[in-house]
Amino acid sequence: MTKRVYLLNRNEFIVIMALLMSITALSIDAMIPALGQISTDLNVADPNATQWVISSIFLGISFGVMLYGPFADSFGRKTAIYLGVFIFLVGTLVAVFATTLKIMLIGRAIQGFGSASCRVVSITIIRDKYEGREMAQIMSLIMMVFILVPALAPLLGQGILLFSTWQAIFWFILIFALVSVTWMHFRQRETLSPLNKRVFSIRLIISGIVDIVKNQTSLGYTLASGIMFGAFVSYLSTAQQILAVQYGLGMMFPVYFGILALAYGVSSFLNSKLLNTYSIQQISRSSLILQVVISILFLGLSIAADGNLNFTAFFIYMLFNFFCLGPLFGNFNSLALQPFGHMAGLATSVISAIQTLTAVLVGGLIGQMYDGTVEPIIAGYFGCGITTLLIFLTLQRHKS
Repeated sequence: MTKRVYLLNRNEFIVIMALLMSITALSIDAMIPALGQISTDLNVADPNATQWVISSIFLGISFGVMLYGPFADSFGRKTAIYLGVFIFLVGTLVAVFATTLKIMLIGRAIQGFGSASCRVVSITIIRDKYEGREMAQIMSLIMMVFILVPALAPLLGQGILLFSTWQAIFWFILIFALVSVTWMHFRQRETLSPLNKRVFSIRLIISGIVDIVKNQTSLGYTLASGIMFGAFVSYLSTAQQILAVQYGLGMMFPVYFGILALAYGVSSFLNSKLLNTYSIQQISRSSLILQVVISILFLGLSIAADGNLNFTAFFIYMLFNFFCLGPLFGNFNSLALQPFGHMAGLATSVISAIQTLTAVLVGGLIGQMYDGTVEPIIAGYFGCGITTLLIFLTLQRHKS
């Protein structure tokens, strides 16, 4: 048998990892323009209930990531992705043929459970190849490519709705997942070293979880990123209500949504360059302080306007806000994973599970507080920002 030859360079590696990680993002953001149509077709009475079409996929992810890391440590990174994508495709088909909100949420949760493999195992593959500052740089570059998907996904979803129904969006997502995993199959070699292969057993998994949770630094950065990610989840869940309905953007909603996503991508790219000069901690601290200052300023403006902040002010706030968030997730993941190179798969699973479950709880709480004004969202971002900053400063003080 002819041995497969891999000629993967760094740029292609970044694109493949970004596409795999984008499967979840596409599943979320491409559906946002369709939430109104889904609500009508599935006879959903409470407008806020439709937010769970977005949030439920994160709930599935939070449980899925616990499986794929240990599985990848035992049976290989690529095998874990194959399993996850198969489950994701099953969930996609359930959602396509959903006739009630309950069935839709089940399909979305299965999608999340499956797509968790792409998220957690992609990060594991990156950790296999890089660490520390270099890993943070690669993560930032991947996030720069990755962000193009959520930037364009709502526009794509809106375009599909012009010619078809929301079910067609799910079919497109299914094809995207198949293309991405096929590219990875032929171009990315297995990165699990035989020396790092671990037996798949509940006892070892629990032991590994205890080791990670007992590491105060890793747990701290995990909770910090989960809380901040929760604010982002609340925005995703309410974006259609805020931009398309409250501000009446209509067909222009995907354009403004995409511009905000691009701000996040530009910030991630800038982070990869700044890491050549500044430490991860310096960049993260500056980003958090700026995010908190901006949030309290615009929260004051919103209160002064009785919650009726005009669109221009809200859009400027979100641009600055997303720019501040860009460096945080890649940097915090790198810091949380730093001590666990010998068990990267399990560590990524536990860290991602805690991050995502925290984000679902925080984001769901903020999202359900939406009252037709943007004040709860801005207040949520401020609360998450100040909490994350306090955790970060405590970790730095403890390290010193």
